[in-house]
Order: sequence, then C-alpha cells, then structure tokens
Amino acid sequence: MNLHLADAANDLARKEAETALATLRRWAATASEEELNSLDPAAARFLADDDYPALSNVYPADFDADAAYKTTLPDLQNGPAALIRGARRAIQHVGISNFRLPLRYHTRDNGDLTLETSVTGTVSLEADKKGINMSRIMRSFYGHAEKTFSFEVIEAALDDYKNDLESIDARIQMRFSFPMKVDSLRSGLSGYQYYDIALELIERDGVRLKVVHLDYLYSSTCPCSLELSEHARRTRGQLATPHSQRSVARLSVVVNEGKCLWFEDLIDMCRRAVPTETQVMVKREDEQAFAELNAANPIFVEDAARLFAERLIADPRVGDFRIVASHQESLHSHDAVSILTEGDTFVGKSLDPKLFNTLFHVG
Repeated sequence: MNLHLADAANDLARKEAETALATLRRWAATASEEELNSLDPAAARFLADDDYPALSNVYPADFDADAAYKTTLPDLQNGPAALIRGARRAIQHVGISNFRLPLRYHTRDNGDLTLETSVTGTVSLEADKKGINMSRIMRSFYGHAEKTFSFEVIEAALDDYKNDLESIDARIQMRFSFPMKVDSLRSGLSGYQYYDIALELIERDGVRLKVVHLDYLYSSTCPCSLELSEHARRTRGQLATPHSQRSVARLSVVVNEGKCLWFEDLIDMCRRAVPTETQVMVKREDEQAFAELNAANPIFVEDAARLFAERLIADPRVGDFRIVASHQESLHSHDAVSILTEGDTFVGKSLDPKLFNTLFHVG
C-alpha cells in the first residue's frame, strides 16, 4: 500500500487557504471603506479583481526610468498637509545621521589629511509640510565631498541643502577621529594619539554659529588621596598610593567670526591646562615620569573644568564655550563630573540623561 502524506497535507492546506480567502472576501463585501483601508496590505492584495494582471518576479535590469516615467512616481514625503499625521507642529530638526564618507581636512602641522567622517545633516520643517526628501541632504553634501573641508565649505554645503529643501533653519555636524603624533615623556619614542572631534555649523533665525567639539583624555590624581597617602608614609612609615583614573573632558567652543582655530591649537590649550594627558608609547622611564607628572598635577574634577576654562577665556578666537568633565573613579563605583558654561549658547535647564555616558572612552 502506498501512502502519499505530503500530497494529502498539501490538499488540506490548499482547502484551508481557499476557505480563508472566501471568508476574507465575504467580510470585505460588507466592510466600510475605513476598515478596508486599515487592512494589512499583504491581505488586501487578495481582494483585487480576478483580472488583475500577473506580476513579473524577474528584476528588470534593462528598464530605463526616463524623465517622463519619474513624473509618475508617488512622493508621499512631499505630499499635501492633509497627509500629516499627529500634531501639526513645526519640527526643529529632521534629517539624516551618521552617513559616512572620506573627507580632506586642513591641519596646522601636517598638510591635509583624509579622514573617515560621520555626517549629520538636519533642517527645520514647517508645521504645514508633510516631510522632506532626505536624500537631497546627502546629494547636496556629496557635491562638496572632493573639496578640502573648512567651515567655509561646510557653509556652502549647508546653503545648498537648505535652499534645496526650502527650509528656514539647518545644521551640519561632522565627526571624525583626528590623529596627532605625540612624544613620550623620557624615552624618545613617539606614537599617534587620536582625538574625537566634531565640527558643527548651526543656522537659526538667520544667525550662524561655528562650533568645535573635542574630547580630551587625561589622568587625574585625587589631591585628597595624594595627601592621605603622604600622611601614611610620613607618620606611620606605611606605603600607600593615591588613586588616579582615566578622565575625559569634552570642550565645545564657538569659533568667533573671522577667526581660525586649528584642531591642534585646541588640543595644545588642553595640554597646557591639564598636562597629564594619557600616553601612547611608554617604557619604564616614561611610566615613572608619568607618575611624577601626576604627582605634580593633582586635580579634582572642579579644578579641571576651571583650568580648561582659564585657557579658553584667554584666547580671542573662542566665544561661548562648555566644558563637561568626567573623572571615572578608581576609588568609587560612580564618577565625579562637572559642567562649566560661558555665555548663552550652551546654557540649558535640562540635562541629557545619557550625557556623561558618552564620555566613556575605551582603548
């Protein structure tokens, strides 16, 4: 006796499908237009007329989307205000984040460098507009991608996509890792330190701001712990070591109009303010030197913020600024943090709940 279980199963599945389709069509015959419009598209296609043309499932590699054809394509993002969903309110920023491309930058010391760059581009959207064509931001930006970037080139890119999208306000932010060769303290070796830098151009109400963001990594030796360790040595002959930790300061500075602030200049300001920058190439003599350098520069997180501020205030190229510092404690299971702002640009009543998490740097 021969049993064809697979055929029996297929027949049963087909009958169930036909029953389900008949049920769907009976429901559709009495359903309202609103109910039909809310139906899952995958189910709705089964309600099409029987004479609906058969569709090809072969990719048409030779198809030419000519100008006439393109005019027939639907464009929901740029549709009428009647298509707006939710509250009819203006949106301050809408666009794209983290599209990447290699870009050239001027440097103070080593000519031009090509660096992988993450770009965020946004525009404002008026309350009566449905949306924007986000690919236009990328197309506008790529029009300048072969140039060596400066704030002037970024302004030209912002002008292009702001005009193309008929927007009032706009913003570009470009993030990259900037390499700079650093000498060891005593051994004569050198290696590349990498700095997280972001350039930001903001236009709001016709006013433009040029902002540079820099993350600076340093070691912070606790002054209190240093004194307590020395007390144990001096009074009890007890060996003790002060606690130190990797620390991060994020400096955000407005570049004054007509001024040029090199990346290297901002890094040099940080080094002069807090000289205990983390090291790249280290031999024993360098490690000993770093211990001595930390002992000569013990620092609380409050000290760090004020020392960075002192350098920024003294530089005529720098306008408003913000310093966010995090000392990622080796003594505690929490961090010590501070924020210092100068001017109105970075003042805010609310604090990003994840702000200090973003200052954590891994090797």
